[in-house]
Amino acid sequence: MKTGWNLDMSYTRLPETFYSKVDPNPVVSPKLVIVNRKLAESLGLNADVLETPDGIEVLSGSRAAEGAVPIAQAYAGHQFGHFTMLGDGRAMLLGEQMAPDGTRVDIQLKGSGRTPYSRGGDGRAALGPMLREYIISEAMHGLGIPTTRSLAVVETGEGVYRETKLPGAVLTRTASSHLRVGTFQYAANMGSTEDVKALADYAIQRHYPGGADEENPYLALLEGVIKRQAALIAKWQQAGFIHGVMNTDNMTISGETIDYGPCAFMNEYSMSTVFSSIDAQGRYAYGNQPGIGGWNLARFAEALLPVLHDEEDEAIKLAEAAISAYPREFSESWISGMRAKLGLYNEEKEDEKLIENLLSLMQKHKADYTNTFRALTFDRLKDSSLHEIPEFVQWEEAWQERLVRQEQTTAQSRELMRTSNPAIIPRNHRVEEALDAAVNGDRSVMDQLLNVLADPYAHSAEQEPYTAPPGPECGPYQTYCGT
Repeated sequence: MKTGWNLDMSYTRLPETFYSKVDPNPVVSPKLVIVNRKLAESLGLNADVLETPDGIEVLSGSRAAEGAVPIAQAYAGHQFGHFTMLGDGRAMLLGEQMAPDGTRVDIQLKGSGRTPYSRGGDGRAALGPMLREYIISEAMHGLGIPTTRSLAVVETGEGVYRETKLPGAVLTRTASSHLRVGTFQYAANMGSTEDVKALADYAIQRHYPGGADEENPYLALLEGVIKRQAALIAKWQQAGFIHGVMNTDNMTISGETIDYGPCAFMNEYSMSTVFSSIDAQGRYAYGNQPGIGGWNLARFAEALLPVLHDEEDEAIKLAEAAISAYPREFSESWISGMRAKLGLYNEEKEDEKLIENLLSLMQKHKADYTNTFRALTFDRLKDSSLHEIPEFVQWEEAWQERLVRQEQTTAQSRELMRTSNPAIIPRNHRVEEALDAAVNGDRSVMDQLLNVLADPYAHSAEQEPYTAPPGPECGPYQTYCGT
C-alpha cells in the first residue's frame, strides 16, 4: 500500500542562492503523537500508511519521502525592526505535494535538525511548542483564517536542551508556499536584479497567475500581496488573535498566517494586549498589528523596486502609490467583518462609530471579547459583564435602531452573527492544559480540544465548557518563542 506522495520541487528551479540541499537527520526513536487524517486525505495521502513505521520515518525527518528533494530555504527579515540574514535553521522542505484537486502544497518538517542556516542552533524543536502550533493552526483553519496547517507531530525520542531538557519533536507543516517578505529581502540584499525578477516571476506563477497578463506584473504582485495581507490581518483583529512576532520573515506572500511561536488569543478586550515574553515594548501588541502589517509591506515594496521600473524614482512612486492603498484595504476588510459580527448586511456611514463605541466600552469595562459577541448573537446580554451599564444600554439601543434600518429580518441578522462569531477560541489556559497532559503522555485532553475547535461556529453543547475565560487563579499569561 502506497503513501500517496506526489512530490514536485519547483522551488529548486530558482537560482541556487535561494536554498541549500540538505540530507535527512535520523532520530533515535521516532514515535507518532498525532496525524491529521482529514488533511492527509485532502492531500492525497494515506493516513494509515503515514502511521506505519515507514511513514513515521519520513515524518520524523529520518529519511526522505519518495520523490523528495529536501532543501532548506534562505531568507532574511526585519526582526523587531532590525534587519538580519536568516534561513531555515531548523526546517527542511521535503517538496511540494500535488494534491488531487490540482493544488500545490509545501510539505515542511520543522525541528528536523541542523541546516547551513542554523547559526549555531541545534536545529531541533521541543514537543510542547510543536503541539501548540498544531492546535493553534488547526483552530485558525476552523475559524476560516488563512493559515499554514499541521499534518503531524512525531516525538523523536531525543532530548532538546533549552533552560531544561525537553522531549524533542518534529512538526510536519503544510503551506501554499513558504515564500516570505523576507525571501524577497534576501534576494534584494544578497542577489541581483535578475534574482529578484526570478523570485517575483515564481511568486506570480504560484500565487497570482492573473498578474502575469498585467501591463506591470510586478506592480500587480505588490498590489495582490497588499490586499491579501490587509484581509488576513483584519481577520486576526476580528478574532482577537495576537500573532506575537510579526517580523518580515513571518509574513507570507500567499497571505497565510505562519509561525505560531508566542501567539495567543485575547480574553479581555484591550488594544494593548501582548503576551510575548520577548516583546517588552509591545511592538506587536494587538492594536499595533494593522500598522505593523503596513510597515512590513513597505519593506516588501522596497525589495521589489528593481523590477517595478527601470528608473528608481518612478519605481518609488509606483511603490508608494500601492502602499498608500493598504490602510483603505485593511479598513474595508475590517469594517466588513465587524458589520457581520453585529448582524449588519448593508452599509451606513456611522457604522464605524457604532463599532468603535462598542469596543471602547469593552476595553473600559474589561469585557471578554469573544463572549461579548456571543451574548449579542444569542440575546443573552445578562451573561455579559456589560449588562446594565448605562453606556452599554444606550449603545444597545443605537444598535437595535441600526438593525431596523435594513431589509433583512431579525432571524437573518442572528444567523449572520452566528456564522461570524465563534462559540470558542483556543483559550490560552485550555491550550496549556492540553499541552501539559500531552507532553506527559495523555493525549485525550488535546484530542477533545481539537474536536471542539474544528467547527467553532457550531455553538454546540460540547463547546460550552470551553467558552469560559480563565479564572484569577491562572494569573497573567505569557508566551515564549519555543525555539
